[in-house]
Amino acid sequence: MRQGEGEAISTVEQAIDLISVVKEIHGLNSQELNKLLRDSENFTIHFVTEKGLDVKIDVEKLAGFLPLHLIAVLVSSDRDEALLRYLLCGIRILHSLCELAPRHTKLEQILLDDVKVSEQLIDLVFYVLIVLNDYRQDIHDSGPVPVLLSALVACSFYLLTGCISSQWQDLALVMVAHPKVDMFMDVACRAIHLVVRFLQNKLSVQHIEICVKSSSTTESMVNYLCQQCEASLQFLQLLCQQKPFRERLLKNKELCGKGGILFLAQSILKLHAPDFAESSAIVAALSRLKAKVLSILLHLCEAESISYLDEVASSPASLDLAKSVAFEVLELLKTGLSKNPKHLSASSDRTYPMGLLQLNAMRLADIFSDDSNFRSYITVYFTEFLSAIFSLSHGDFLSMWCSADLPVREEDATLYYEVFAAAGWALDSVSSSDLSNTSNLEFTFIPNSNMSQASYVHQRTSLFVKIIANLDCFVPNICEEQERNLFLHKFLGCLLMDPSKLLPSYAFITGPQKASAVQRNLRSLLSHAESLIPTFLNMEDLQLLRVFFDNLQLLMNPSEFEENRVQDDRSLGGCSSPLLRREPPNLNNRNGNLKEEMSENSAFQEEHFYVRNSHMDQADGVTRRDMIDDKDKSITPSGLKEIDRDVQNVETSGSDTSSTKGKNAVDKLAERQRENADVREDEKVETVQTEEKHRRKRKRTIMNDEQVTIMERALLDEPEMQRNTALIQSWADKLSHHGSEVTCSQLRNWLNNRKARLARLSKDARPPPEPDNAFAGKQGGPQQGHSLSAPDSPGQETTPSNTRGTRSMSRMNTSENPVAPEFVDYGAAEFVQCKPGQFIVLVDGRGQEIGKGKVHQVQGKWWGKSLEESGSCVVDVVDLKADRWVKLPYPSESTGTSFEDAEKKLGVMRVMWDSNKIFMLRPQ
Repeated sequence: MRQGEGEAISTVEQAIDLISVVKEIHGLNSQELNKLLRDSENFTIHFVTEKGLDVKIDVEKLAGFLPLHLIAVLVSSDRDEALLRYLLCGIRILHSLCELAPRHTKLEQILLDDVKVSEQLIDLVFYVLIVLNDYRQDIHDSGPVPVLLSALVACSFYLLTGCISSQWQDLALVMVAHPKVDMFMDVACRAIHLVVRFLQNKLSVQHIEICVKSSSTTESMVNYLCQQCEASLQFLQLLCQQKPFRERLLKNKELCGKGGILFLAQSILKLHAPDFAESSAIVAALSRLKAKVLSILLHLCEAESISYLDEVASSPASLDLAKSVAFEVLELLKTGLSKNPKHLSASSDRTYPMGLLQLNAMRLADIFSDDSNFRSYITVYFTEFLSAIFSLSHGDFLSMWCSADLPVREEDATLYYEVFAAAGWALDSVSSSDLSNTSNLEFTFIPNSNMSQASYVHQRTSLFVKIIANLDCFVPNICEEQERNLFLHKFLGCLLMDPSKLLPSYAFITGPQKASAVQRNLRSLLSHAESLIPTFLNMEDLQLLRVFFDNLQLLMNPSEFEENRVQDDRSLGGCSSPLLRREPPNLNNRNGNLKEEMSENSAFQEEHFYVRNSHMDQADGVTRRDMIDDKDKSITPSGLKEIDRDVQNVETSGSDTSSTKGKNAVDKLAERQRENADVREDEKVETVQTEEKHRRKRKRTIMNDEQVTIMERALLDEPEMQRNTALIQSWADKLSHHGSEVTCSQLRNWLNNRKARLARLSKDARPPPEPDNAFAGKQGGPQQGHSLSAPDSPGQETTPSNTRGTRSMSRMNTSENPVAPEFVDYGAAEFVQCKPGQFIVLVDGRGQEIGKGKVHQVQGKWWGKSLEESGSCVVDVVDLKADRWVKLPYPSESTGTSFEDAEKKLGVMRVMWDSNKIFMLRPQ
């Protein structure tokens, strides 16, 4: 016999021996193997099989040869049930040996330290996942394939934690460094999706099987498939929590750009088990599955380097798929929030953690509603449910959203997956014709979070506020014009609907009292939201909620809620008919009525409402005057003509009188919002790609005043910092020591935005072509030595410095002061009493002109500061000459620390200014 033939025969014999060994000893767990090894000599164990045969096994050789042997079997065997069964036995042995490795030096050197064997173990997992994707044709198989395949996917994943590292951050680094990591991500997601489809099929056909088999047998099988599915998805979730793996996943075009992750999420979110509603284990497992896949989406959406939603929106197909996922998320929220915790009966069975399903769904809804690709979609499909929530009785609303305690809260947990037990159950189940003889498999759950009850409830409420703020927010040049007031109109119209169908377990206020009930609930939410700042909520979201509340009060008419009107609107299919007042409401009496509206058992102190409402009245002063001054004018913004087809259809169904007057009120509201906008169509500035990716999101403050000051000083020495990545990273690290954490990408965005803003201001410096600017003045200037720049001739106009100023001056010139004002030779304003409505010029301490504006308030308190004591007044800046980031003389977290910040927080550039640094203008 030649030498080559002898080696081949030896290899075959060795393979045959390994096959028999795998089949014989896979039932020995790590404790049993450890006992045999302690009693052995030369690492050779003696084992007696079930047939009574005495077998000797060299464990050292077994550990070294088994990974490559399984790969060879995988490549050469047919794709059948026998292959799945054998692979599961082999991986079961490998996992037991990996568990023993830390206690035996020889095993540790082979399985953990030998690079060649470690690579073979990783390749084995990769190849198993690839081969398992060939079993897609067996989706509807009712035999053993779904059970074996589901177990094999999960066991393969967790073999990596045994042979590489049980620390997820270390495992993520190893996987990302692997040259086939993209292939692994792709086949891993496909394999998990396949397992989900097996479970989905089992849930859809179980009602047929339940008639043939016992219900306990079917329940055991479904519960096992749920466990394997959860374990596999959990593996992917824990890897996605690690930044290196997550960033690499975002670059995978198949999974992110073409919607692979979204397909997986959609399949999981559509899992339902109505026939197992009494099984707390299955109900909880499905809830955790959905919570985990939402967690994966959250991690991807919150990544800094790449915008996941932008990747999704890059193709119409993936965008449509993302919207269908968003729809499922909204349906989850509706289902979860419609259940009254007070009415949930306690089960006598064992309770299982449900996962943070509702909280994760609200987090995703917050993200979706803050993106221009999804905002309108969320508005259409979620506004009716939001209106139903605000239609609750005051007691139910307070307990649901304004309380620090809930009868029931979600609990998150990690499934402690045991490979040996999971593989054993699957092998026993397919070997036995009667599953009733197989005991149920139970896994341990490790609590994930120490989140307190109060923290959970406050997060829930803050997300509720953020969603409303996002939907009502309109940012010109970012949002589509048809989105202006879309949420407000939709909300008003949906208030006419019957909310009991959406929230059947709650009590509601109906009839003419519904308008005051909705306002009362909103007022309570506003007051409670103030207490969540800054830990759970920021001032920007609170301001947007306040604006929504104020606009809603302007347009609501209690008489519209009469029962006969509701019936008429129902017959017309009207969900979007705006409930408009025929005359502007008297907002000055809100403080007086507020105390009477509060219930005795309210969870909030009444003085909180008074403080908040006084602030609201201050902020609404110009709004009220504008509404009254413009009462008789016909303003019809073209943008409102395309707001919502539902709105138009129902508006035409009302009487001519109410429709016309209501339309005027809406048009005035839209006109006022246009005047408060800060960007014109012709002021679009091209910026770098990073800024473009994030333009659709609402701007949020990422740095405090100290951090901004530090950067402005640094830019004096490094004006081209945005081109130096290393320098940006260095300054980001330094800034994080002076406030909240600032990442490299956030600082780069800030630098690019700053550069674009300066470019826009430079562009605005050229004179406008129109000769009838509102602030064209005569030659001359004020006394007291202040050097204000005046026009060279009576017909020459001054230059507006920003878009907001241009629009505001145009409005004042046409509607309030048709004659252009001129500078008054009075001197400083401290010698002349300012009055609200007067036009003024602001100067700084050196006498340089800051801008022009109009006096808003001269007496009393403004956001807690006495104007008389500080010698100041409140002005609305309409033509800013200085930079928008210039720090204000009276900075405040509530009213802003710069001109730009004030505009963001209050909707108008309203600031406190020293009276001795104000000069007045008067008409000719």
